[in-house]
Amino acid sequence: MQNTNYQDDPYLLSRQSLDKNASEDISEKIVAAILFACALVSVLTTFGIVLIIFQETFSFFQEVSFAQFFLDTKWTPLFANKHFGVWPLINGTLLTTAIAMAVAIPLGLSSAIYLSEYAQPKVAAILRPAVELLAGIPTVVYGYFALLFLTPLLRNLMPLEIFNALSAGLMMGIMITPTVGSISLDAIKAVPVSLREGSYALGITKLESIFKVVLPAALSGIIASIILGISRAVGETMTVLIAAGQQPRLTVNFMESVETMTAYMAQISGGDSPRGSLNFKTLYAVGAVLFILTLALNIVSYWVANRFKEKYD
Repeated sequence: MQNTNYQDDPYLLSRQSLDKNASEDISEKIVAAILFACALVSVLTTFGIVLIIFQETFSFFQEVSFAQFFLDTKWTPLFANKHFGVWPLINGTLLTTAIAMAVAIPLGLSSAIYLSEYAQPKVAAILRPAVELLAGIPTVVYGYFALLFLTPLLRNLMPLEIFNALSAGLMMGIMITPTVGSISLDAIKAVPVSLREGSYALGITKLESIFKVVLPAALSGIIASIILGISRAVGETMTVLIAAGQQPRLTVNFMESVETMTAYMAQISGGDSPRGSLNFKTLYAVGAVLFILTLALNIVSYWVANRFKEKYD
């Protein structure tokens, strides 16, 4: 019996190659179809969420006018004397977010500069996971820590209410620091070493090089990290629900209790408002405002990242 030698027969060798390519093409098409289905699930889920939110929001505005929602300065939908002005909730959200970013930006950016420019590789390998570990702590823990430890500590220094925007904002700032720091660190490390060496060759100090060369070159990533941190603060729920209270006020006094949009949504979700009632529909109206706000922040982040992006050869 004669053995077939594929290497000596060009026809058989070509046939084997074609069969192999055909089987590989089928496998690749199956994998591509699976990956497309996974991506499609994500897209359809997003569209489903948006559809439900705005469908219920449209139903809400059939009973409450735009003027009542956007021009009124009181938010009391659960009281007998109902007011549907959303600005107190927006005010509470922006107030706690501003306090949080006042903490997260300097801490996150400073940690990124140290880990990138000053820390030894062994030290950075230990400190970076330790800093990012803060992002893994449950937010409810941050909330109770702010209420039971930080608030009593601050009340010894200033006349804070038991529930206040300051404690909630400070805790959110600590919680968001890893987000700002990690993304800023990646942006700073992406700056070519040649720029640093060129600045040193001109005789400027390391600190001047960081602030006049490295940070401007990494500006797009840094700004994107800040905007993403703002989005995280705007969407935070448990920390502000526990530490900031549930008093919707149109105020800039951080020593008073305020209510954020997410805190109100959690309150309605865990309450006894019947499905389909006006109180229940306010959940979706506030959710729509929150969705538009976070979407705008993400669009701004994407635009900034592309507008100020530096490209190096």
